[in-house]
Amino acid sequence: MRRNFVRVGKGYPQHKSWALGWLARIRELYHLNRERLLHTVGSPEYLAANNKLREQIALMATALASELSDEKLHSARRKVLTSLKEHWSGLTLFVDDPCIPMDNNRAERLIRNPAVGRKNYYGSGAEWSGRLAMMMFLIFATLILWKINPLRWLTWYFNAVAANAGKAPANCESFLPWNLSELQLAELRSSQPPVTSNDSS
Repeated sequence: MRRNFVRVGKGYPQHKSWALGWLARIRELYHLNRERLLHTVGSPEYLAANNKLREQIALMATALASELSDEKLHSARRKVLTSLKEHWSGLTLFVDDPCIPMDNNRAERLIRNPAVGRKNYYGSGAEWSGRLAMMMFLIFATLILWKINPLRWLTWYFNAVAANAGKAPANCESFLPWNLSELQLAELRSSQPPVTSNDSS
């Protein structure tokens, strides 16, 4: 949504100050939300910061409704504000649930590698290869979130597959990061190469 205001400011010099004003409102939301997240939910400090955030949201909603009611509003401004109004409920979910991020920047960063390299991942063009790539991206993204060394985890898992005559272990859920013990997580998070049966040690 922020990029829409940036485009208007760059594309219409006469509306630059207007666009900067809305960008300042958005920037203030980020600031107030960061302040809120510094405190434990339910604490007096959190409640005070939460009230400030909600006040800013209310001011933005009032400004949005006021500008859209202007029949002489420039079409470039109206287009951006109409989009803001249509997406308002989704854009403000973070207000009621502090666990929800204000934007999807982190999600975009996580899928950047698959997105940038997708034309190199076509393989033979077979459907199974696409499904395999999709599953591997999911596995690696999960391991990264849990700060697990992918090589160590894959070595551990494939050793279990080999021990099971080349078939997936019956207890696959025991390999999921959230089912691992602290000791297992510590071992899998090591940056050292995994020990295999081929190692001379």
